[in-house]
Amino acid sequence: MGAGNVPGRHPEREIDMPTFRFPSDRGALVAAARLLLILSLLLPLGLTGARAGALDDAAALFAADSFSDTAKAIDLVAGADAPHADAILEALADRRLFVSADKKLVFKDKAGAAIDALTGKKLAAEPAGLASVRINNRLRSAINNAVGQMTLQSPDAAKRHAAALAVYKSRDAASEDGLRAASRVEKDAGIKTVQQLALAAIIATAPGKPDIDRLTAIEVLKDQGDRDALTPLNLVPAEAGQGVKDAAKAAVAEINNRLALWSGVQNAWYGVSLGSVLLLAAIGLAITFGVMGIINMAHGEMVMIGAYVTFVIQEVIRQNYPGLFDYSLALAIPASFVVAGVIGIAIERLVIRHLYGRPLETLLATWGISLILQQAVRTIFGPTNREVGAPSFMSGSFKLGLLDITYGRVWIVVFALAVFLAVLALLRFTPMGLQMRAVTQNRRMAASMGIRTARIDALTFGLGSGIAGLAGVALSQIDNVSPNLGQSYIIDSFMVVVFGGVGNLWGTLVAALSLGIANKFLEPFAGAVLGKIALLVFIILFIQKRPRGLFALKGRAIES
Repeated sequence: MGAGNVPGRHPEREIDMPTFRFPSDRGALVAAARLLLILSLLLPLGLTGARAGALDDAAALFAADSFSDTAKAIDLVAGADAPHADAILEALADRRLFVSADKKLVFKDKAGAAIDALTGKKLAAEPAGLASVRINNRLRSAINNAVGQMTLQSPDAAKRHAAALAVYKSRDAASEDGLRAASRVEKDAGIKTVQQLALAAIIATAPGKPDIDRLTAIEVLKDQGDRDALTPLNLVPAEAGQGVKDAAKAAVAEINNRLALWSGVQNAWYGVSLGSVLLLAAIGLAITFGVMGIINMAHGEMVMIGAYVTFVIQEVIRQNYPGLFDYSLALAIPASFVVAGVIGIAIERLVIRHLYGRPLETLLATWGISLILQQAVRTIFGPTNREVGAPSFMSGSFKLGLLDITYGRVWIVVFALAVFLAVLALLRFTPMGLQMRAVTQNRRMAASMGIRTARIDALTFGLGSGIAGLAGVALSQIDNVSPNLGQSYIIDSFMVVVFGGVGNLWGTLVAALSLGIANKFLEPFAGAVLGKIALLVFIILFIQKRPRGLFALKGRAIES
């Protein structure tokens, strides 16, 4: 066996190994492991040291107490990639950044706690001799730009969107490079659109840009821009070519036309929203007025009672079951209906049933009842407005094109339509609804068929009052809850009922939406008060031609 051979191995199967050989003894292995461990610990320390070095340099510049040095320090903090760098700059903007007597950089949070600017950790005691770092308006602008640059690529999508929107409105040319870098890696389509608009606004207004780039930017602003796009389009520099200026002027005209169209759509949405409120307030009145033929001036107070029931339920939940606050309106809906309905039945049994056939006296009696109810509420709850909060699912808004839509209004529209359909189903598919329709069409014939008209009158008045209570739940989300809440809607409710046709629910729906939309389109031209007066004059003239409203329903008042 040759000297180069090892027993048990075959020379023909030898594989050439790399020149690196693992140490053969245990001590060498331990030394290598220690070396790797030290390297793994030094690597992050090196990165941290780089960050800390930038902050150390910034601290020295802040301590120099020179505006030019502070400007350089702001750039260093923005590029330090420290997790608390934005907190340092925000503290500087709020004059909460200090240099101690021993030249340490310290800032205070909004609660007043002292924090080491180099490490971001709270200090056990506030250092001695703290001197605030001075800033001026130029530095404030630099701080805002630095914070904007940092937040353009923040992991928080809301911060990225806010930062891009801020650049879009400020058109700060210093943000162009950061904006381009953020746009290249942005995954959210909505945020990317705002970033592109911000870039276009900068290119369209910044000096020294080629005309071809300006034309591309103007096209972006024209296709995607809103009202904020008009400002950069009107600020195209004088140095731009005539073709750029003509393109900007054409883009302004097109955006204005688009805004006018969306403004009409926005007014239509506001009109539908107002119409849904009027519908809720008028449905109950349409039922009582149509079936019973009485003018109920206390109907607005039923709305007020529903709003105060909502307030009471929310107060109980706030004090005892705060985790159930989002369910407060769900609990208030049946409670408001029952409370207002019971009060309505009591009013009918105690007062109204003695005054049938005397409409003027019912008007005066219900007006007196409305004053009594208002004073009772003032005595119990006081004359001041009461706060009714909105559940989380009704808070906030969203955009549909250039349309701003609040979630609260959407839910009120949905709720109004649900109540309307529920009342239609009750009248169409239940024995009570059949009896109510029979009494509406011919009271004497209904009584001769065994229908207890007095009972139907009480239930009908209670139903109308209960629906008014539901309107109070909705109105508590968009109006002040006060003893005068119902007075704001009683006249409008009567206008809706008379215009649509007494006792006809489909007429009430059409009239409520029509008057709501007409009111919102008249307000920009005539104002809120003159707009309502114009609608009232129109309804008076309309009733002269069609005394029974849009959709006439034959009722007992006509037969008698």
